[in-house]
Amino acid sequence: MEKPTTGKMIFKITILIAFFSFLSKLLGLLRDIVIAYKFGASGPTDAYLVALTAPNLLFFIISGALAAVTVPVFIDYSTKGEKQEAWKVFNTVFNAVTLIFVLIAAIGVICSPYIVKLIAPFLPEQTANLAAGLARIMFPLLLFAGWASLFTGLLNANNIFGIPASSNAVNNVVIILGAVTLGSFYGIQGLAVGTVMAMAAMALIQVPALIGAGYRYKLALELGHPGLKQVFSLILPAAAGLTVNQAYILIERIFASGMTAGSISALNFANKLVQYPISLFVLPLGTAIFPTLARLAAAGEREEYTAVLIKLIKILMLGMVPASIGLMVLRYPIVSLLYQNGAFDQRATGMTAAALLFYSVGLVGQASNVILTKAFYSLQDTRTPVKITLATVLVNLGLSMVFIRFLQHGGLALAGSLASLTGTALFMIYLAKKVEPLKWNGLIRFTLSVLAASALMAAASYGVSAFLTGLSGLHGKLGLAVQVGTAVAVGIAVFTAAALVLRIEELYTMREYLKAAFTGRNSKG
Repeated sequence: MEKPTTGKMIFKITILIAFFSFLSKLLGLLRDIVIAYKFGASGPTDAYLVALTAPNLLFFIISGALAAVTVPVFIDYSTKGEKQEAWKVFNTVFNAVTLIFVLIAAIGVICSPYIVKLIAPFLPEQTANLAAGLARIMFPLLLFAGWASLFTGLLNANNIFGIPASSNAVNNVVIILGAVTLGSFYGIQGLAVGTVMAMAAMALIQVPALIGAGYRYKLALELGHPGLKQVFSLILPAAAGLTVNQAYILIERIFASGMTAGSISALNFANKLVQYPISLFVLPLGTAIFPTLARLAAAGEREEYTAVLIKLIKILMLGMVPASIGLMVLRYPIVSLLYQNGAFDQRATGMTAAALLFYSVGLVGQASNVILTKAFYSLQDTRTPVKITLATVLVNLGLSMVFIRFLQHGGLALAGSLASLTGTALFMIYLAKKVEPLKWNGLIRFTLSVLAASALMAAASYGVSAFLTGLSGLHGKLGLAVQVGTAVAVGIAVFTAAALVLRIEELYTMREYLKAAFTGRNSKG
């Protein structure tokens, strides 16, 4: 009997999620363009981002930890044929999350000025006051965000991936509508209201699928259930790890709040660009592989577990290394094409491009850490990621204090990138001790081959971009679109040719998986 969601089936799920992620990120890009056009890289935009930081941090910490530990526990019960017990655990977790988030949101509304002062202590008084008012508006989104994350995790555990992935697109559509309509009448406050409405829509759109999967809500808290005890035994280390991980954002906000107005916004817009390849490829891959890794770990099939993980890391690097170098080479035309318009001027473009250069250095590290963290969670080890993330935060803090002296806000981006790469190295070292053997030699040779192909790609893309910049007749957004599009197309062609010459086998593997995903054929893999 064929094992579920292994090999090419994982890749088919990844393609499905990637499709919805692409739609979501396309809308997310439009959202950022609308926000940049209406508000620019300015004090009000800084205030909005600071106000959104606190509820987002709490959301990622609490709901992220719940999703990470609830899914393996749910699958464990389901694998034993105890599906009803699994739903009981989820129901209790849902009710507990609702109570906790309502309480936290109320506290956040009351304490908004102090929270803003803690997150961005060096903001000008006017910007800080605006941020506090916006935080009062947006703290209630915490409840809807918690629901959305929990619903997504449980639907994925039931092999339902399309609806949760499409919910992000709904979120972006509502924010865009809020920025265009409410933002036009009420300014940045209208955008804040639209953000809350977007998160509510993201949660509610998943409810029908959850009911279809078999969930029936009960107003009950079965605190003595052994499954709930198992969840709470794992959740504290996971929450601690996510808390430490969010320290990256806090460090960035604290330092940037004392810099030139618009620094927080420039870092945000640049980081969004770096996150696109991660969101479009890595997050779908991680979402698709997590249930499979959990099943293989539960069954004790460590050799197959390691083989699947290494193959996925190679495919990840095959996509992320050239993406990283491409963003570095084409940073100025990309930022100009996407953002420079309306309130987003040449100064904002320069600041954002500088941040994009240094964020791109750590793209591979950020992407790899998504998969490697899920690998530890699938082994029900939530402690090791905490230790590793704490070490990388300390590295980030130390490097930030050094680099901002010379690179200003760009130094914060570079510090974060180097810390991410440090984390990747530590993850691989610790993982090798748990799931030996990892084939280090093959991985190193593969990485060097990808770097060589990416270097050729970079030279070709830069040359084409520079050539088109000097041509007369190419002006405005159309000229930038031709410049970026042609440079990217040539770069992809050169990278593919170089990969074929260097015999990078994963290029063929990816082609076979894509073929299987779109033709419906699922040969053994």
